[in-house]
Amino acid sequence: MRLHWILFAVLVGTAPAAKAQAAAPPLDGRERVMQDTLLDHLAGDWRVDRTMGGRATGSAAHGEWVLNHQFLLLHYQDSPRTATPNAYEAMVFIGYDNASERYVAHWIDVFGGRFSETLGYGKRDGNAIRMVFEYPDGPFYNTFTFDPVARGWTSLMRTKNQKGDWVTFASERLTK
Repeated sequence: MRLHWILFAVLVGTAPAAKAQAAAPPLDGRERVMQDTLLDHLAGDWRVDRTMGGRATGSAAHGEWVLNHQFLLLHYQDSPRTATPNAYEAMVFIGYDNASERYVAHWIDVFGGRFSETLGYGKRDGNAIRMVFEYPDGPFYNTFTFDPVARGWTSLMRTKNQKGDWVTFASERLTK
Protein backbone atom coordinates (compact mmCIF):
# COMPACT_ATOMS: atom_id res chain seq x y z
CA MET A 1 0.00 0.00 0.00
CA ARG A 2 2.84 2.35 0.81
CA LEU A 3 4.19 1.86 -2.74
CA HIS A 4 0.86 3.03 -4.17
CA TRP A 5 1.02 6.24 -2.13
CA ILE A 6 4.60 6.89 -3.28
CA LEU A 7 3.62 6.41 -6.93
CA PHE A 8 0.58 8.63 -6.48
CA ALA A 9 2.74 11.37 -4.90
CA VAL A 10 5.27 11.15 -7.76
CA LEU A 11 2.55 11.39 -10.39
CA VAL A 12 0.82 14.31 -8.70
CA GLY A 13 4.13 16.10 -8.16
CA THR A 14 5.31 15.75 -11.75
CA ALA A 15 1.99 16.56 -13.46
CA PRO A 16 2.38 20.37 -13.27
CA ALA A 17 5.95 20.17 -14.62
CA ALA A 18 4.86 17.92 -17.48
CA LYS A 19 1.97 20.24 -18.29
CA ALA A 20 4.27 23.30 -18.30
CA GLN A 21 6.75 21.47 -20.51
CA ALA A 22 4.01 20.46 -22.94
CA ALA A 23 2.78 24.05 -23.14
CA ALA A 24 6.20 25.46 -24.10
CA PRO A 25 6.21 26.57 -27.73
CA PRO A 26 8.42 24.49 -30.03
CA LEU A 27 11.69 25.95 -31.26
CA ASP A 28 10.79 25.19 -34.87
CA GLY A 29 7.70 24.04 -36.70
CA ARG A 30 4.43 25.11 -38.26
CA GLU A 31 3.42 27.27 -35.31
CA ARG A 32 6.71 29.20 -35.17
CA VAL A 33 6.89 31.13 -38.43
CA MET A 34 10.06 32.93 -39.41
CA GLN A 35 10.17 36.62 -38.61
CA ASP A 36 13.28 38.33 -39.96
CA THR A 37 13.48 42.09 -40.47
CA LEU A 38 16.60 41.79 -42.63
CA LEU A 39 15.17 39.22 -45.04
CA ASP A 40 11.94 41.25 -45.24
CA HIS A 41 14.00 43.70 -47.33
CA LEU A 42 14.70 40.94 -49.88
CA ALA A 43 11.02 40.50 -50.72
CA GLY A 44 9.96 42.09 -54.02
CA ASP A 45 11.19 42.33 -57.60
CA TRP A 46 14.87 42.91 -58.36
CA ARG A 47 17.12 43.72 -61.27
CA VAL A 48 20.27 41.63 -60.91
CA ASP A 49 23.56 42.83 -62.39
CA ARG A 50 26.13 40.05 -62.14
CA THR A 51 29.83 39.82 -62.86
CA MET A 52 31.06 36.28 -63.28
CA GLY A 53 34.40 35.27 -64.74
CA GLY A 54 35.00 38.86 -65.82
CA ARG A 55 31.77 38.86 -67.85
CA ALA A 56 28.77 41.03 -67.00
CA THR A 57 25.35 39.43 -67.20
CA GLY A 58 21.92 40.36 -66.02
CA SER A 59 18.82 38.67 -64.78
CA ALA A 60 15.79 39.31 -62.65
CA ALA A 61 14.87 37.98 -59.23
CA HIS A 62 11.71 37.86 -57.20
CA GLY A 63 11.72 37.40 -53.44
CA GLU A 64 8.68 36.33 -51.43
CA TRP A 65 7.83 34.55 -48.20
CA VAL A 66 6.59 30.98 -48.87
CA LEU A 67 5.69 27.76 -47.09
CA ASN A 68 3.85 29.24 -44.13
CA HIS A 69 6.34 32.11 -43.89
CA GLN A 70 9.10 29.60 -43.08
CA PHE A 71 11.32 30.50 -46.04
CA LEU A 72 12.16 33.52 -48.14
CA LEU A 73 12.22 32.28 -51.74
CA LEU A 74 14.54 34.19 -54.06
CA HIS A 75 13.73 33.13 -57.63
CA TYR A 76 16.36 34.08 -60.23
CA GLN A 77 15.28 34.07 -63.89
CA ASP A 78 16.47 35.51 -67.16
CA SER A 79 15.50 39.10 -67.55
CA PRO A 80 13.68 40.39 -70.62
CA ARG A 81 16.21 43.27 -70.68
CA THR A 82 19.12 40.98 -71.61
CA ALA A 83 19.82 40.68 -75.33
CA THR A 84 21.32 37.20 -74.95
CA PRO A 85 19.69 35.09 -72.29
CA ASN A 86 22.19 33.44 -69.98
CA ALA A 87 19.81 30.51 -69.42
CA TYR A 88 20.27 30.58 -65.67
CA GLU A 89 17.45 29.95 -63.27
CA ALA A 90 17.62 29.24 -59.56
CA MET A 91 15.33 29.04 -56.56
CA VAL A 92 16.97 29.83 -53.26
CA PHE A 93 15.00 28.98 -50.12
CA ILE A 94 16.40 30.83 -47.10
CA GLY A 95 15.09 29.79 -43.69
CA TYR A 96 16.20 29.79 -40.09
CA ASP A 97 16.94 26.87 -37.77
CA ASN A 98 16.07 28.15 -34.29
CA ALA A 99 17.54 25.10 -32.55
CA SER A 100 20.95 25.62 -34.20
CA GLU A 101 20.60 29.43 -34.29
CA ARG A 102 21.63 29.72 -37.93
CA TYR A 103 20.22 30.39 -41.36
CA VAL A 104 19.81 27.59 -43.88
CA ALA A 105 19.83 27.91 -47.66
CA HIS A 106 18.58 25.39 -50.20
CA TRP A 107 20.05 26.51 -53.55
CA ILE A 108 18.33 24.70 -56.42
CA ASP A 109 19.25 25.64 -59.97
CA VAL A 110 19.50 24.49 -63.59
CA PHE A 111 22.69 22.53 -62.87
CA GLY A 112 20.68 19.72 -61.28
CA GLY A 113 20.65 17.59 -58.19
CA ARG A 114 24.40 17.02 -57.81
CA PHE A 115 25.07 20.71 -57.24
CA SER A 116 22.00 21.29 -55.09
CA GLU A 117 22.59 18.50 -52.58
CA THR A 118 24.71 20.69 -50.31
CA LEU A 119 22.81 22.73 -47.76
CA GLY A 120 24.19 26.16 -46.91
CA TYR A 121 24.41 27.45 -43.34
CA GLY A 122 24.79 31.05 -42.32
CA LYS A 123 25.09 33.61 -39.59
CA ARG A 124 23.95 37.20 -39.57
CA ASP A 125 26.45 39.98 -38.98
CA GLY A 126 24.72 43.37 -38.99
CA ASN A 127 23.12 43.77 -42.42
CA ALA A 128 24.86 40.73 -43.90
CA ILE A 129 24.22 37.00 -43.93
CA ARG A 130 27.21 34.85 -44.85
CA MET A 131 26.19 31.43 -46.15
CA VAL A 132 28.73 28.61 -46.21
CA PHE A 133 28.26 25.67 -48.57
CA GLU A 134 30.64 22.75 -47.93
CA TYR A 135 30.77 21.21 -51.41
CA PRO A 136 32.76 18.01 -52.02
CA ASP A 137 35.35 20.03 -53.96
CA GLY A 138 35.69 22.69 -51.25
CA PRO A 139 33.90 25.45 -49.38
CA PHE A 140 31.88 28.14 -51.13
CA TYR A 141 30.80 31.39 -49.46
CA ASN A 142 27.89 33.57 -50.50
CA THR A 143 27.46 36.76 -48.50
CA PHE A 144 24.20 38.67 -48.95
CA THR A 145 24.51 42.28 -47.72
CA PHE A 146 21.69 44.81 -47.49
CA ASP A 147 22.46 48.51 -48.04
CA PRO A 148 19.78 50.43 -46.10
CA VAL A 149 20.64 53.74 -47.81
CA ALA A 150 20.41 52.44 -51.40
CA ARG A 151 17.69 49.92 -50.35
CA GLY A 152 19.47 47.27 -52.41
CA TRP A 153 21.54 44.14 -51.93
CA THR A 154 24.88 42.74 -52.96
CA SER A 155 25.80 39.09 -53.16
CA LEU A 156 29.49 38.18 -53.09
CA MET A 157 30.32 34.57 -53.97
CA ARG A 158 33.81 33.29 -53.16
CA THR A 159 35.52 29.94 -53.54
CA LYS A 160 39.03 28.50 -53.32
CA ASN A 161 41.05 28.08 -56.50
CA GLN A 162 43.43 25.20 -57.27
CA LYS A 163 46.17 26.85 -55.17
CA GLY A 164 43.87 27.16 -52.16
CA ASP A 165 43.51 30.94 -52.43
CA TRP A 166 40.10 32.58 -51.94
CA VAL A 167 38.86 34.10 -55.22
CA THR A 168 35.66 35.79 -56.31
CA PHE A 169 33.41 33.41 -58.21
CA ALA A 170 30.76 36.05 -58.92
CA SER A 171 29.29 39.25 -57.55
CA GLU A 172 25.79 40.61 -57.88
CA ARG A 173 24.02 43.88 -57.28
CA LEU A 174 20.26 43.68 -56.74
CA THR A 175 18.32 46.88 -57.29
CA LYS A 176 14.58 47.60 -57.40
